[in-house]
Formats: sequence, structure tokens, C-alpha cells
Amino acid sequence: MAKLDILHFPDPRLRKRATPVTTFDAALQGLIDDMFDTMYEAPGIGLAATQINVQKRLVVIDVSEEKNAPLVLINAEILEKRGEEEMDEGCLSVPGFYETVQRAEWVRVRAQNRHGEFFELETDGLLAVCIQHELDHLEGKLFVDYLSSLKRDRIRKKLEKEARQQAGSR
Repeated sequence: MAKLDILHFPDPRLRKRATPVTTFDAALQGLIDDMFDTMYEAPGIGLAATQINVQKRLVVIDVSEEKNAPLVLINAEILEKRGEEEMDEGCLSVPGFYETVQRAEWVRVRAQNRHGEFFELETDGLLAVCIQHELDHLEGKLFVDYLSSLKRDRIRKKLEKEARQQAGSR
């Protein structure tokens, strides 16, 4: 399987809205497998297709300690949210930064699996937060958008500086 390149904030491609998946073919299955490989290697617990510059409504998630509970959400929509929870969030597109974000504590989601079959999922805690985080990516929204403009600008400047330094060392 291929390890895919993950876009980093403030890359403008992260701000594009994803389009629905309409074809559930071998190419999609390969993309899903590659996304899981990329996410596990990063290491992360969720990855949206927009983070690898594929503008499709597809996310992969695995919040298990053993990395043995893969979840694929295609064309997902949150049907219901309840409660509030604050949790430290990080993001593979914003490497090295963790900030407290407030989200719903519980969600009910409707999505399609990797074969196009519809299902609903009710969950809370870390998985609920991860689903909300990843679905935000499909709308062009990042967790840094929940932060103050001062914090967001500080993170952007630091990541831009790191990118320049890496480009200069090649």
C-alpha cells in the first residue's frame, strides 16, 4: 500500500469542500486502504480525503488502542448532536499542535460504508469528537478555526517557517 502525502495548514487546498462519492469501485477500495496505511503510519486516529488532496466525502477513523477497529464513513452526515465536551485535539494537517476544542459529546451519524451500504452510528466520547473533526475537513474547516485568531496565526506562522526550513534543506 502507498503512503500518501498529507497537506499541512495553511495549504489552501485544505479549504476546499469535498464532493459526494458516487462510484464504489476498486479504485475507491485502494484509496481507502492507502488512507488507513497513511493514517496508521503518521500516526493518527482519523484522516479525511481532503487532507490528501482528494476532494471526496470520505474519512477513515480508528480510535482503538490496538488499531483494530477501522471505520470508513462515506458521504456522512451528522443527524443529531447532544451535549458538550472539551477535548484536546490535534491534526495530521497541523502537526505538533494540540489545543482544546469544544464539540458535541454525542452524535448520530448516517453514512455509507466502503461498499456503498448505508448505516447509522450513535457514539460519544473520543469517537464522536473524531467524527466531528474529520467531517469538518470535508467542509474545508480545520480545528484551528475554533481557536482565537491570535493562536491560529501563531500556529500558521510556525508551520510556514518549518516548511521554509525543510524546503531549504533539500
